Amino acid sequence: MAQLYDRVALIGLGLIAGSLFHAMKRAGLAGEVVGYARSAETRDVAREIGLCDRIVDSAAEAVEGADLVILCVPVGAMGAVAAEIAPHLKQGALVSDVGSTKGAVIEAVAPHLPDGVHFIPAHPLAGTEQSGPRSGFAELFDNRWCLLTPLDGTDPEVLERYKELWRQMGSNVDEMDAPHHDLVLAVTSHTPHLIAYTMVGVADDLGRVTDSEVVQYSAAGFRDFTRIAASDPTMWRDVFLANKDATLEILGRFTEELFALQRAIRTGDGEHLHDYFTRTRAIRRGIIEAGQDTDVPNFGRNAK
Repeated sequence: MAQLYDRVALIGLGLIAGSLFHAMKRAGLAGEVVGYARSAETRDVAREIGLCDRIVDSAAEAVEGADLVILCVPVGAMGAVAAEIAPHLKQGALVSDVGSTKGAVIEAVAPHLPDGVHFIPAHPLAGTEQSGPRSGFAELFDNRWCLLTPLDGTDPEVLERYKELWRQMGSNVDEMDAPHHDLVLAVTSHTPHLIAYTMVGVADDLGRVTDSEVVQYSAAGFRDFTRIAASDPTMWRDVFLANKDATLEILGRFTEELFALQRAIRTGDGEHLHDYFTRTRAIRRGIIEAGQDTDVPNFGRNAK
């Protein structure tokens, strides 16, 4: 495949950055990938395992001469990172990110970028509960969506080239405006994560159920909650604070639905429960038909 960028800089070296490096190298999309992480320990691990072609000790050095700079740091840190790298960006460079919220990222990053530097926010809908420089792998983005939220006036050639990068890394690519993105993700990702954190917290707080029983008798549903709740706490703290309005809107709707189900259970309204579960079951079928999960029993996991 054709090389799209001579030099790419990855700021932050966790799951997404590591997967970006491996996916770009798998497809031959970048001449050189330079990496930087704030933690010296992370940089040492990255050097040890060969993550990126070159690891440097400052963000400024990482972006020097880069055609593409991708911010792979928590949403709450992006503004400070953008301010730090801004004087060192070359004319014509493209800056992007992989944050789970877009409105807050645009507000934090865009004011710092100099004229002549492009900015296209992005959000790959891919991940695992793992984190750190050892967690990335080339296949993470395969058949997963990457949502771009380009600003008004974005250069169409720069945008198309960046779309092609994501396509060549295995992603499906779509565009939407930032407010709509944040509402959609509040439904499909942010609120479900909050519910998972809450359910695991309830189990932890329930004195009548011991820790050993929670571990030993975990059914598939609870195991899925614990997998989601094992996600990086710093990242998710920043996501909820950055996408506060949309998450609270969807959480309010969720609470209304939960109260309705609670009432149906209390009053023995089996018809309401059956109708509700039938309707929501169709969503699951739609996800499978869209190729975003599998219908293998137990979601393809070992039945243990």
